[in-house]
Amino acid sequence: MAYAAWLSVYGSGEQQRLAAEFVNYILQRAEKEGGAVYEKAKEIVKEGKERGSLTLKGFEKEVEVNGEKYKVKVIDGEAVEEDRNGRKLLRLKIAAEVGRVEDGHTIVDRVVHEYAITFSRRTDNVAIGRAYARADAPGGREDDAKRFSALVKALTGEEPRVYRMKDGKVMIECYEGHLEGFARYAELADAIEKWLEETSRRAPPTGRG
Repeated sequence: MAYAAWLSVYGSGEQQRLAAEFVNYILQRAEKEGGAVYEKAKEIVKEGKERGSLTLKGFEKEVEVNGEKYKVKVIDGEAVEEDRNGRKLLRLKIAAEVGRVEDGHTIVDRVVHEYAITFSRRTDNVAIGRAYARADAPGGREDDAKRFSALVKALTGEEPRVYRMKDGKVMIECYEGHLEGFARYAELADAIEKWLEETSRRAPPTGRG
């Protein structure tokens, strides 16, 4: 439905018209159900229409991560598909300056870096993205993970999960909800949509012949 909502805004001709009719039909059905069903349907439609509506370049936002405030300034970004042993992966690369906010306005410990996260499909077809904090980053892995989390939250509205491994590595993990958030940005939207379409599993056709 999110894709149909996107087509209802950014599609063309008959494709756009049919998508708009489908979205309206679904919203009408959801409204009859009422309550949480209708609210969820509206949320999905809103997210779909926002895909590709924003730009990474020049994006700025302050967010709070683990009780600390960070200022995020995005320089640029891109999404590319990669093939690893026959598996199609999606790699998001976002160059940004991330600094900690002190005393409500002073930005300290600014770090400019290209953050990269790679999405794949699990065996249950769920999209999941992973990255590892850098040991050689200013402040080490812990500070790098905080800056990475601030970037993800600023762009998607949701913090990623952070896991500390036994070998000392720190893993940042994102999910499909984060991917939907990333898809709002023009530099990433087309590649994300294409990857989701190419890697989604569909039920085999039924019937004879």
